Amino acid sequence: MEDITTTEEWAALVKHRGEVEHRHLRELFAADPARGTELTVQAGDLYLDYAKHRVTRQTLDLLVALAERAGLRAAIDAMYAGEHVNTSEDRPALHIALRLPPSADLVVDGRDVVAEVHQALDRMGELTDRIQAGELPGATGRPVRNVVNIGIGGSDLGPLMAYVALADYHQPGVRCRFVSNLDPTDLQDAVAGLDPAETLFVVSSKTFTTIETLRNAESARRWLEAALGTGPEVAARHFAGVSANTDRVRGFGIEPELTFPTFEWVGGRYSFDSAIGLALMAGIGRESFAGLLAGLHTMDEHFRTAPFAANMPVLQGLLGVWCANFLGAQTHAVLPYSSRLRRFPAYLQQLTMESTGKRVRRDGSPVTTTTGEIYWGEPGTNGQHAFYQLLHQGTWPVPADFIGFAEPSGGAAGSHGVGGGHGVDGGGVDGGGVDGGDYDLFLANLLAQTAVLAFGRTAEEVAAEGSDPAVVPHRVMPGNQPTSTILAPRLTPATLGQLVALYEHTVFVKGVVWGVNCFDQWGVELGKAVATQIAPLLGAEPPEVPPSLDSSTTELVRWYRTTLGRTERPDHLGRAD
Repeated sequence: MEDITTTEEWAALVKHRGEVEHRHLRELFAADPARGTELTVQAGDLYLDYAKHRVTRQTLDLLVALAERAGLRAAIDAMYAGEHVNTSEDRPALHIALRLPPSADLVVDGRDVVAEVHQALDRMGELTDRIQAGELPGATGRPVRNVVNIGIGGSDLGPLMAYVALADYHQPGVRCRFVSNLDPTDLQDAVAGLDPAETLFVVSSKTFTTIETLRNAESARRWLEAALGTGPEVAARHFAGVSANTDRVRGFGIEPELTFPTFEWVGGRYSFDSAIGLALMAGIGRESFAGLLAGLHTMDEHFRTAPFAANMPVLQGLLGVWCANFLGAQTHAVLPYSSRLRRFPAYLQQLTMESTGKRVRRDGSPVTTTTGEIYWGEPGTNGQHAFYQLLHQGTWPVPADFIGFAEPSGGAAGSHGVGGGHGVDGGGVDGGGVDGGDYDLFLANLLAQTAVLAFGRTAEEVAAEGSDPAVVPHRVMPGNQPTSTILAPRLTPATLGQLVALYEHTVFVKGVVWGVNCFDQWGVELGKAVATQIAPLLGAEPPEVPPSLDSSTTELVRWYRTTLGRTERPDHLGRAD
């Protein structure tokens, strides 16, 4: 495959960087007064202002030319057609099919993908309706009222993020909680205060072999059996399974009516809008889940059809390439001005870094430029009192996405009649009495931060305020930090879907330019494999330490055993020479 860094388009951007990298955003705005109104794009409910990036209109033209040279249009068409764009696993990457309307037509490898997706959605909706109506009995005959999702990675981060974000849409009478960590306290905290007789666990694992998920599922079974007995009806009535491996689900004791499919052509980090989102649908209702799917599809269609120069994911992806490869940015901040989106940066960490954190290209050859960025962030205004100091006066370029809404969530903007939610349980917080003027100030902080990050404050401006000359250098804000501002009228299922799809496709754009496969994740496997080798060494009867184990890890094993008072066996756990 062609090395993008050897192309004329890449060379043109390198040359162009020398012309603009030392220009300040103050100068760019002065030279192009219309950029504040013209360097924007609307897609669905989302409004993107990218005028505060360190680019000129020529930069944008050159970036679009780079995308065309990288074959972005053909790559988009191939993904949407169901071609095997996940080359290392020889699979399609069809997350876009999860939100196609039932009237759509997509046959891949001889299978009617749309029909399969909607059959699963219909079954999820039927179960959701039964739970919300109090018509799904547990082993004792009492109805299920609590739904606990057990998963990890894409089987946890997406559903949890969306459930927290959509607290305004939590359904009354249904509590949802989420378990992911192998640390036993995670499950203990999740089931605290729940009645086993009224609790359904949703075990989500594409292969149904994920160690953390299966261990937590076994612990959940023991928790149920301690209260309800050890009969087969416990697993049959208190567990649902979401997996592509139905044989293993059945082997756990889960009934077919509570078994839901995942698809080989969807990676975990792209899957929360599939049956992986069963707990999410149970918590927000099938209508709100349908709104989420509609929002995802809206952005899918925009990405598929809009010209690159007016295509929101394409522009965001190319700006990310510009910042990372030409301006030296190593991290990317996501700063939602909504406490309901507090899990969104964590969700994006997996979506982005698992997708583009690659060191070889699709053909197995080494990459020739930096790939991926470290994604991180926290909601505003909390972050302003934590790490914004580095953004304003640190030495690293840090592109940042600011996300905000015209109306606040919760009762401050009017109730949806379903409870505002609290934590991940939902119900009961209506936001009554919140002053709308507080929200004006809140959103003013978002707008102020992007302005200050762009334009800063000069020494002359600080001195003109009467500051002590000795303090002036400490109060200078250099500015020139690139930001995107993404606004929407309100945080709804549809706008959340549009946001998620925006970032999904932004990742894809970067991956195409860098030549990497965004849909595999081989890097997560080795650590888990070695953990299964180390685990027996920590137990009561450790085997002989394998020769492959290094001296540092051997000593850490010794420390752990000694701290717990476990008997040493010098023949098996000798100190390394």
